[in-house]
Amino acid sequence: MNTCTSSDRLPASPPRRILAIWFARLSVDRWRLALGPEERGAADSAPTALINETAHGPRIAAANDAGLAAGARAGMLLADARALCPQLAAVPADPAGDLAALENLALWAQRWGPWSALDPPDGVLVDVTGAGHLLGGDEALLADVASVFARRGLTARAALAPTAGAAWALAHFAPAGAILAPDDDPLRLLGDLPVAALRLDDDVLTVLRRLGIRRLGELAGISGAHDDPAREAAARDAIRRRFRNRRSPAANPLLRLDQLLGRMPEPLLPVLDRPQPMVQRRLMEPIRHRSLLDRVMGDLADDMVRALEARGEGARRLELALWRVDGEVMWRRIELAAATREAAHMIRLFAARLNDVDAGFGIEAVQLRASWSEPLALSQADLDEAAQQHGTSLAACIDRLSVRLGPKAVIRPVAHASHIPERAQGWQPPLDPLLPMQGRLAFHARPLKLLDRPEPIAVLYASPDGFPQRFRWRGDVREVVRVEGPERIAPEWWRERSTARLRDYYRIEDTAGRRYWIYRRGIAGDGRGGVPDWFLQGLCA
Repeated sequence: MNTCTSSDRLPASPPRRILAIWFARLSVDRWRLALGPEERGAADSAPTALINETAHGPRIAAANDAGLAAGARAGMLLADARALCPQLAAVPADPAGDLAALENLALWAQRWGPWSALDPPDGVLVDVTGAGHLLGGDEALLADVASVFARRGLTARAALAPTAGAAWALAHFAPAGAILAPDDDPLRLLGDLPVAALRLDDDVLTVLRRLGIRRLGELAGISGAHDDPAREAAARDAIRRRFRNRRSPAANPLLRLDQLLGRMPEPLLPVLDRPQPMVQRRLMEPIRHRSLLDRVMGDLADDMVRALEARGEGARRLELALWRVDGEVMWRRIELAAATREAAHMIRLFAARLNDVDAGFGIEAVQLRASWSEPLALSQADLDEAAQQHGTSLAACIDRLSVRLGPKAVIRPVAHASHIPERAQGWQPPLDPLLPMQGRLAFHARPLKLLDRPEPIAVLYASPDGFPQRFRWRGDVREVVRVEGPERIAPEWWRERSTARLRDYYRIEDTAGRRYWIYRRGIAGDGRGGVPDWFLQGLCA
């Protein structure tokens, strides 16, 4: 029998370590960094608030130091803040830009660990298990985090703990650079933190304050009696009954407490870097002539096709960057109606955008990037292309017209999921992505031409069955000889008010053989209006 000694055993896996980074002033720091050096100094001394538009008026999202000193606070109405400080300047906030910056910071923070996760709206979590020794220990790792972001003008607080919940609590409510070792007692060290350290919703925090629970130790039932299991079980049972219908972790304090202590796993969604297809050429000598630029463009298009084929995708948006010798960068962008990997088509579209390129003293680098790509399956090439001439596809025609006339000058009809005739269709630029439909509706027979909006008609005489026998439209009186219908269309109750009336549609023919599509809106005595109105909505063949 083989025996193994202690030296032959596999080493134990290191304890889990989560790095939490909190960007306490992400919106304000981004706004400051977007200003010039001279403007930045003046902006720091002036009270300024970043605002979001809400249903009750502008509301403050963040404020700089001068604004905070003047009394501005996050969540306050701008009118209330200006009552305290009339000189408070308002700048529109950029939540989408903040989220995009946070995603970039999460990717960049992977320099300290193999993967990272977003903690919106202003935090990042990094798994640094087994990586602390690369920087000289936990203290050195936190010092490196603080110094790196300070050099970039970002206010950041970082903390280390075995769980994401504990690291988040330390980063937000403990002194800077707090560390929770794997063998430390988290309840003993975190018991004095407020219950807001559990990442709970505001209404849950309000309930806990009304119950007199303000600290983590009080919530866990260990205020002075951590070693008493019976007391802790009784406290948990009382809290469990109070929040028994709360399933979300942010709405249940016991779930958050168990995640903080490591009793319950907390899944995190890693941020994965998906680089955009990009090809470039660094030229040995700067070029100034269009013929040489076209040759470089052809090489880049071929490289881009190969890069897209490797990913099984096609380009919908292409961006071309040209670096001049003097440091100026010129950008040209095109959007396509359908995903493509055809190099000749790309070159043909960019040819019209390169006519106004000013090469200056020469172009030394060219880059082509597909900033928007979609899945595109591989297809068999035409084996007999030389023997048969193919016409221009509709997508290629739309691309050429959009490049020449502008992206908004070409529109296409788009079907919508609605049984109301005037809502069942619309128009949008071909370069905009199509919205998903709920399903194509099987309509009855429809006229050849629908008017943009129904036109009212004056019914001079209506038969007892309900359809008109004579009506006036655009000044002419028409006699009805044939009628087909009615087709009843009920209002869309989920979009319209309860007073909307149903419609009865008729296909009619006059004495001259012209056919119309008319409808009566409402029924006499339906309680939703007076006498029903008549409208003409389409012309049949």
